[in-house]
Amino acid sequence: MATTEHPPPSRLRSWMLEGLSDMGKGGGHTGPHAKPEPPHKGQPWWRVMCLTGVDYFSTLGYQPGIAALAAGLLSPIATIVLVLVTLAGALPVYRRVAEESPHGEGSIAMLERLLSFWQGKLFVLTLLGFAATDFLITITLSAADASTHLVENPHLTSALHDKQMLITLVLVALLGAVFLKGFLEAVGVAVALVGIYLALNVVVVVVGLWHVVTAGHVVTDWSSALTAEHGNVFAMVGVALLVFPKLALGLSGFETGVAVMPHVKGDAGDTEERPTGRIRDTRKLLTTAALIMSVFLIATSFITTLLIPEKDFESGGPANGRALAYLAHEYLGGAFGTVYDVSTIAILWFAGASAMAGLLNLMPRYLPRYGMAPHWARAVRPMVIVFTLIGFLVTWTFDASVDAQGGAYATGVLVLISSAAIAVTIAAHKAVQRGWTIGFAVISTVFLYVTVANIIERPDGVKIGACFIAGIILVSLLSRLARAFELRVTSVTLDPMAERFIRDIASRKIRFIANEPDQRDKAEYREKIEQIRDDHDLPGEDFVFVEVTVLDPSEFEAGLTVRGEVLHGRYRVLTLESSSIPNALAALLLHVRDLTGCIPHMYFEWTEGNPFRNFLRFFLFGQGEVAPVTREVLREAEPDRARRPRVHTA
Repeated sequence: MATTEHPPPSRLRSWMLEGLSDMGKGGGHTGPHAKPEPPHKGQPWWRVMCLTGVDYFSTLGYQPGIAALAAGLLSPIATIVLVLVTLAGALPVYRRVAEESPHGEGSIAMLERLLSFWQGKLFVLTLLGFAATDFLITITLSAADASTHLVENPHLTSALHDKQMLITLVLVALLGAVFLKGFLEAVGVAVALVGIYLALNVVVVVVGLWHVVTAGHVVTDWSSALTAEHGNVFAMVGVALLVFPKLALGLSGFETGVAVMPHVKGDAGDTEERPTGRIRDTRKLLTTAALIMSVFLIATSFITTLLIPEKDFESGGPANGRALAYLAHEYLGGAFGTVYDVSTIAILWFAGASAMAGLLNLMPRYLPRYGMAPHWARAVRPMVIVFTLIGFLVTWTFDASVDAQGGAYATGVLVLISSAAIAVTIAAHKAVQRGWTIGFAVISTVFLYVTVANIIERPDGVKIGACFIAGIILVSLLSRLARAFELRVTSVTLDPMAERFIRDIASRKIRFIANEPDQRDKAEYREKIEQIRDDHDLPGEDFVFVEVTVLDPSEFEAGLTVRGEVLHGRYRVLTLESSSIPNALAALLLHVRDLTGCIPHMYFEWTEGNPFRNFLRFFLFGQGEVAPVTREVLREAEPDRARRPRVHTA
């Protein structure tokens, strides 16, 4: 491969690009310019649960209020429906996703395997758009709700009532700063925040239940009002099912739970191909988190519905977006209430940590590999800066409003869960597991219904998701265009026959003929040699043919295997398989130069047709205007003309 000299990088550049793809990789090359990484040591599953839990558990900050607004007196029943869907639907789905995709790619990787070529890439980019919607809105919505808790604190509301936008932007920036510092620091902070927050919520729930029990009329008043409003149990359940899509934010956390899966330690005997311990412990993580959250969701929806007047949940009311904080101040006093506010603000702010970890694990796995992001997109720190800046833009666009972002958040969550349910249904079908196939198909139907209902109810969510998808596709295609003339070959391997050809021809002038294989009969090779000799006025027949077969032109980076064969007893042919003919030929020429110390020559014939159309054929299908593109790839890979392999066209 080409070994071009570059000036030493600056200290800032070295710091920014330190640890390419540190998030979620087990080490090894990620491309021709990536630095090998040592394997990630990982963390115990319960610590990683806290990282995803800052997203999942922090929804207690606003979920009871959302449930009360959506379902009113039916909030506890609607929440029970949510818990049943969580435990009987989302949890089994993501336990299967953890088994099928143990490296953190999630359902996107499972569905990617079903499609190839450009339709597969566009499908993945669409899902990445919804994933970006989910994760980025997690960051901005949680920061906005944290600022709401801060502004609505009785001791601070007069001083901060008009500063919510500024506070939210500062919280997003601080989250980015934590990830610029390092991932291990993020895990440590998450463990502390989750432990304190859950302990404080236990206190609030116990005290709330005590007040409900001791004030007996509260339960009877609620049940009487419920019966008067809905008539019977079946009507209540029916209405609860109808309003359930509005409670979908309570399902957040599963996708991030799988996305941060590579950081689960697992067993000492785990391998990259089959990390059995990591899969087992991730299942523990998902199950434990779901059970903890289910208990809290039911308990908090019950006490908030019974103890807080309905009007206080409405926009501008003291319990809007902070129902449990309202109870903490009301029943445990200002001191405890302030401590609870601080804890809630901290965990809501840091809820974006699991989302940021998910983004940093997900995006570098796909976009650079597709050629749809620059090389630096594999590095953690530049991507943290990019996501933080996007977070600023989203916060400004939605005016730091929790309610305004709720639709987009729910849409992102539901689309990803639906795609996961479909992916595991297909996986179970392929594994001939009839029972699981039927079960997952039913779950998929439920989540598809909820997704469609949510989109109809709040179409702004899918509009925002579409903006993210359009942005990702546009940037991806522009990046692919900008990187079209890169070498794109991570390694070159010669089989013994190919090595023999190279050693033999290296004692003379190295001459290759680029040939598009057709019939591969004797006449084809004889006529090709005669044409090259006539066009270039060359003597003899000391040539080696090079033939490239294009496999998947939508792929960007891959290794190159070169095989040698002798056809018809006299014609030496090197066969290559690649996503792009020019890039494969350029990589071969550079490899031969480095191997032999001689400058190789390759001979082409001009491609007929419109040059622009031929370039589009190269961009989309890996072929087209081969000769000039090969020369351009060589020019970018080797700036020194004296060392650059020669390209001849006639």
